[in-house]
Amino acid sequence: MALTGRTALIAALGALLVGLVLPSWTGIGVVMLPLLAAIVADLVLAAPVRRLALERSGDPSVRLGETVAVDLLVANPSRRPLRARIRDAWYPSAWAPGTSLTASRHSVTVPAGERRRLTTRLAPTRRGDHHSGRVTVRSLGPLGLAGRQATLDAPWRVRALPPFASRKHLPSRLARLRELDGRTSVLTRGQGTEFDSLREYLPGDDVRSIDWRASARRSVVAVRTWRPERDRHVLIVLDTGRTSAGRVGDAPRLDAALDAALLLTALATKAGDRVDLLAHDRHRRTAVAGRSPSEILPAFTDAMALLEPALIETDLRAMVSTALRMAPHRSLIVLLTGLDAHQIEDGLLPQLPLLTKRHEVVLASVADPRLDQLVNAPRTTVRDVYGAAAAEQTRADRRRTADLLTRRGITVLDAPPESIAPALADTYLTLKAAGRL
Repeated sequence: MALTGRTALIAALGALLVGLVLPSWTGIGVVMLPLLAAIVADLVLAAPVRRLALERSGDPSVRLGETVAVDLLVANPSRRPLRARIRDAWYPSAWAPGTSLTASRHSVTVPAGERRRLTTRLAPTRRGDHHSGRVTVRSLGPLGLAGRQATLDAPWRVRALPPFASRKHLPSRLARLRELDGRTSVLTRGQGTEFDSLREYLPGDDVRSIDWRASARRSVVAVRTWRPERDRHVLIVLDTGRTSAGRVGDAPRLDAALDAALLLTALATKAGDRVDLLAHDRHRRTAVAGRSPSEILPAFTDAMALLEPALIETDLRAMVSTALRMAPHRSLIVLLTGLDAHQIEDGLLPQLPLLTKRHEVVLASVADPRLDQLVNAPRTTVRDVYGAAAAEQTRADRRRTADLLTRRGITVLDAPPESIAPALADTYLTLKAAGRL
């Protein structure tokens, strides 16, 4: 076992004195003297540890599923070279599954008065802030028989952001948005659209869009083209209460809701709309409002990284009240919450007149595909029969709740995690094309 620090130095000096005073006829003193002298020399020549200067650098954030490099700069101000083994400790959630313990350990030689850079690669497995542990440095002498050891502070934080897996759907939705915006030959008209330009009538055009005065001046039938209104307000409301904690597959429902919110945010920003964010359960968890288009997506991902589902019942009355304060004028309010009948009927239905009176409201819920599997699975045992019955009852309750909301003017989406994001984006584009924003 290697001796380290001041205790090792005292022990070595004590053992040397013992070896010197032992009777020569035992032979122990003669054998131990060279070894003890080498240990003492190693301790004396090892670079001091507590005088080292540690400095960190690197990316302060990373998306889940990606790797980030964090650098540790080790400066040796002493007159002796540093021959060190360094352990750069991080909490387990900062490492990819199956990462070897050697990933945090480095061997380095730093000449006197110089610096060296050590790189540790992290792959966080959960959202949120991941803080570094303390850095343990073992400084060895030239022979490697003994050394000095100390644990030093070198704080750093890496924020793991939502993965935004649905961004693969963004190009196709942007292409459709360009069509709606009049930049291609496909032009639409709706109640809330803005006049764009005139063009010649083509078979299939809506006769209501014919401009008769312009047609008389041009001697051809001219029709008005329209583009969706811009600078509309979109408020995304995330329910972070009990229903968002339910796991669908390997992740809670909240993760799928975050992904859908990010895709909608990116699409609405490109459409020229203003997007705000509210996360709420019993109390407001976070709110992002009034950001410029270039700041919206980074601000949303940064705020979402810290959101975790709370095992408490959501106060829908308070959530709606907060949303109305954030949206004083006509807006599209997107509620990402559950379709639990009890919660909707007792908490949301009494508040719907306040929402639908002025705003367009969309409620998006993450469905569990396991329900369909249970219903369609072979029923060979009593357990299979009960499982299928329970799943069918749950699906029926969700359909009934969705119908109840639809009759009150709410657009309802109930889709599995992999489909909720593109479905919400398509709903936004449909409302945009119909002029309902």
